[in-house]
Parts: sequence; C-alpha cells; structure tokens
Amino acid sequence: MPPQQRRLTLAALLAVALVIVAGILVSAERYGRRVAVGALDARASAALPLANAALTGEISKQRLLAAVLAEDSDIRSLLSAPDAGAARAIGGKLKALAADAGSSVLYIVGRDGVAVAASNFDAPDSFIGSNYAFRTYFSEAMASGRGFQYGLGTVSRRPGVYLSHRVDGPAGPLGVVVVKSELGRVEANWHDSGYTVFASNADGIVLATSRPDWRFATLEPLADEAATREALQLGEIPMRLLPLGADSDGLMRLAAGSGTVGFAPASGLVGDVAPGWRLTVLIPADAAIASSVRLALFATIAALLLAAGIGVAIERRRRSIRRRQLALSEMNAELERRVAERTAALAAEMEGREAAEGRVRRLRDELAQANRLSILGQIAAGVAHEVNQPLAAIRTYADNAGRLLDAGKGESVRDNLGAIARVTERIGEITGSLRSFARRAAGSAGPVALDDAIDGALALLAGRIRDSGVAITRSRSEGGAVVSASLIRLEQIIVNLLQNALDALKGRSDGRIAITVERAGDRVSLRVTDNGPGIAPEVAETLFMPFVTTKEAGLGLGLVISAEIARELGGTLRLDAEAGQGTVFVLELPCAP
Repeated sequence: MPPQQRRLTLAALLAVALVIVAGILVSAERYGRRVAVGALDARASAALPLANAALTGEISKQRLLAAVLAEDSDIRSLLSAPDAGAARAIGGKLKALAADAGSSVLYIVGRDGVAVAASNFDAPDSFIGSNYAFRTYFSEAMASGRGFQYGLGTVSRRPGVYLSHRVDGPAGPLGVVVVKSELGRVEANWHDSGYTVFASNADGIVLATSRPDWRFATLEPLADEAATREALQLGEIPMRLLPLGADSDGLMRLAAGSGTVGFAPASGLVGDVAPGWRLTVLIPADAAIASSVRLALFATIAALLLAAGIGVAIERRRRSIRRRQLALSEMNAELERRVAERTAALAAEMEGREAAEGRVRRLRDELAQANRLSILGQIAAGVAHEVNQPLAAIRTYADNAGRLLDAGKGESVRDNLGAIARVTERIGEITGSLRSFARRAAGSAGPVALDDAIDGALALLAGRIRDSGVAITRSRSEGGAVVSASLIRLEQIIVNLLQNALDALKGRSDGRIAITVERAGDRVSLRVTDNGPGIAPEVAETLFMPFVTTKEAGLGLGLVISAEIARELGGTLRLDAEAGQGTVFVLELPCAP
C-alpha cells in the first residue's frame, strides 16, 4: 500500500475510533444520569411515608384532643350556663393540655360563635369574647360534628390548622371545641431531614412546608385568586407562583438566579385527616447526578484505556509469540535432552536410596537382635541357676533309682524315672524360651495375646526376680487382650521395661513392680510401675534419645530400641511423668482386628 493511501486509511480509522469513543462517553453519561435518578426516586419514595406520618400523626393527635374535650362534663356545663369563674378554671385546664399536646391554642366557642374559654385566657390577645361564627371550621362542626380548616389566625395572624369538634347536649348542640396547631414541630422535623417537604391543598397552595418562604405560594396559576383567598381567609398575604417545572428525566427544576436547581420528587395524598391535601418531598438531585455521571465517565474512560492497553498488549504478545516459536523448538530439544539425563540420574539415585533404606532396615534389625542377645547375657546367670536345680534333682532321682533297682523295688524306680522326665521337661521349657527370644523376630505382625508375652518375659527373668527379692504384682486383662504385634518383639519391650525396673530397685528390701493391662476402645495399655527413686525431670526430657542412660554400665539404647519397636507395631512407648513416686512406663498398642 502506498504511503499516502496508508496515511488516509489511518486517518479514517482514527476518525471512526473517535466517533465510537464519543458515542460511548455519551452513553455512559446517560447511564450515570439514569442510575442517579433511579436512586434519588427510590430515596424520595422512601422519605414520603415518613414525612406523611409526621403530618398525619400530629393532625390525628390534635383532632383526638378536640374529640375528648367535647365529652368533658365541665365544658358542657360552661356552655350550658356560662360563668366567668368556671371559664377561668377551664382556661387553666386548656392551657395545661395545650402545653402537653403541643397545641398552639385550645378554645371553646358557644352556639353563637363567641369564644367563652381559651388556653390563652390570661394573654393580652386572648380569644375570649371573639366571634368565630364566620370561620369554616365552626360552621362545619355545627353542621356535621367536626370541621377542618387551614388559615390565618384573626388575632395572632399566624397560619395553622384548625380542628373543631361539636359539643352536644341533651337539647342539641351547645358549641364547639377548637384546637389550633401551627405544625411547627412537623415542619421542623421535615427541615431536619435535609429535604424540601411541603403540603398543598386541592388548589395547589403550599400550606405547610419546611421552607417558610414557600408558604402560600402556588404550584400553578390560580383561576380565581380572590375566591382562593376567601376560602383560606388569608387576607392580604402575598401569593406567588413557584417556578417549578418537570424536565425530561422526571426531575423537578426550580429556577434559581440565572440557572435551575434539580430535585427528585415523590408525591401523594395526605389522607382523611387533611382532605384534599397532597404531600410532596423534593430531594436535591444535581450533586448526586453529577457525582454519578463523573463516576460513570471515569469508569468508562478507565475501561477504554484498559481495553486499549489490552489491545496493545495482545499485539505485542502476538509478535513476541511469533519470535519465541523458533526459540521454543530449540529449547524443547535441549529440554528433552536434559530431561533424559536427569531421568537417568534420578533412577540411579532412587536405586541408591532404596539400597540405603534396605541397609538401614538391616542395621535396625541387627541392633534389635544385639539388644536381645545383650539381655540374654544379663539374664544368663539366672537361667543357669534355674537349670542347675532341675539337674541336681535329676542326679538325685537317678541315684535313688539305682539303689531302688538294686533293692528290687521296681515300682519306686518307675516313679523316680517319671520325676526325671518331668524335671527334663522343665529344663526344655527354660531353654526353649531362651532360643525363642534369641531368634530374629519375624517381619510381619499378627494377633498376639498380651498375657502370653508377659508370661514369656517373666519366665526369662524368673531367676533374677527371685534373687532380687522384688515383689511382682500383675493384673490380667478382662477377656484377654489380643494385640497386633510380633511375640518376640513384644517380649523384648517388656523384658527391657522389667530389667530397668529391677535395676532401679537394686538394693531395696521393699521393692515392688506392678504390671497392669487396661483396654480402652481399640487400644490396649500395658503399665509397668516400680516404687524406685524415679527419673529426674532433666533426664526424662531426653530419655528416649540414643546413649542417654542413668546406669553406670548402660549404653542408653534399650528404651530407644523399645520405642522404635512400639512405633513399628503401630503403638507408643512413653514415660508417665505425672505418676508421682517411682517410675511408670506405658506401652500402648492397637487391638488385633
């Protein structure tokens, strides 16, 4: 493509891009405005019931007060027979009620329209003696029982709501109770909300409002201003048209200076308490809309920049990928070569590691075997003593058998030969235990009766136990505990524990060793307890470490090997440090399935 044509193409693409961006920004501005207007409308709709409740609550309260006073017997008596003293007393009562209820003034009007009692009886501008027959609220109450009117006070010249209720006597109407509320608390409540709130009548006249300068303003031009003034009895109070109008977004625009101010409106009828009144809530909208539009434009611009950045990144990545494809093919070949070399090295390393682990297992088994042979060496003297006694008995029985044979006592000779056979079996049992204990343990574990292992260990140490004078107490497990273990390995642990206990009790005349078996769930615990001097805390912390011992000639490997065997069998061997006096070792093993 020629350079000039390329430049024209780029300029056209740039123009199209600018148009698209401008359209997107306009759409974002409209979207931000719609979102803000929707949120403002929701706020206005939520505020309207609250503002309405404040107005209707106040009017209902004042109307109820008038209805209650219309049933007061003192007021009926005053209207039936006017009396200055009674009027003053009722005036004091009305004054207190007005203060409690927040009423502007309470007063009683007779049938002729003249006020006979009032809460402002003691004020210079008291209503007593004033004629209110011309008032709409008086004529409505006399005709229908109650009346409602908003207007200026004839004496105070302050606007307010007049609520009246007829007082009936046996012979007919006696007069009217009137409550005036200037709605000051309601308007203050509206003002504190931060919104513009106003109530207008059916003619569009603003009567109650949070903005005093809007009072008696009109929402639209009046067809007959004189008639409207007469209906409200406003006199010469100025009335002006509020410059409010709706825009395309449904907002209300108020002319202010050279521009306008926008509000989000919500409007609805007040209800039966104020017939024909409509309540309107205006929420300031310009700041919220501007903020929403700014946010939408900012988000859109950020998204456009992000999209442009992503596009640039994609293009750069495409070019980079193209450059890297050639390099990757070369790298793949190199990687495959290195992987092959590393795989061969790992295979050799794994073979070496497996060989090392095999050597560790063999060394551990040989160490355990050496420990058993060491134990056999320690108990050899006791076993020899055990064998010497049966051998001496055999010699005696043999000599006696010879003499009895010479004497011709064949039956006695048979008895002696039988005794020799029994003693020989005893020697066989002792040597069988030694041979079994000296053998290498089988690699696999199986069901083993824990009591059998204890019996075997006690048989191996029978000579030493008898020579030491130590008393052995033993409690068998209920039903016979069967654990998953190797009998020879289990005997090795128990012999180690009993050897240590015998060493700890050496030289004591009151030495005792207790062997107890307990079962809890799927675990069995064997406890070996002695009443020796115990193990110091500083030694207990390193007791199961190699070459740690409290014996003068010990190597410190017995407990280490025993603990390792316990772990291989799925159990634990530990020192019970909270046992108190003496030493307690606890062997815990899983029950056989």
